Amino acid sequence: FSFLVLVARLRALIRRGAPERPVTLVVGSLRLDPTTRRVTRNGQDLSLTAREFGLLVYLMRKPDEVLSKAQILDNVWDPEFRGGDNVVEVYIGYLRRKIDEPFGLNSLRTVRGMGYRLSAD
Repeated sequence: FSFLVLVARLRALIRRGAPERPVTLVVGSLRLDPTTRRVTRNGQDLSLTAREFGLLVYLMRKPDEVLSKAQILDNVWDPEFRGGDNVVEVYIGYLRRKIDEPFGLNSLRTVRGMGYRLSAD
């Protein structure tokens, strides 16, 4: 490849800019603002740990998609993490207790043998 062509293409991409992502992620009544690190459901603030927040961001960026434990580990946990994939089940349980159970909802579902899906309530 030509280095000059590569530089020209990179400059063109920079000029175009990245597509804007919505500032606030919304799935049903669940709202997450990544800039303020605020999570609410039905207007009620929810308190999440840093790992729970990262997991929820990943799930909310891919609503209604079935995400495997491997995908979640690759995108939420550190690449140097050497533990088992059971940690995903544990944190999914923590999230369910905070975002679903107090509201009588079941938006974070297990898809048997495949992974997890976050859907609108």
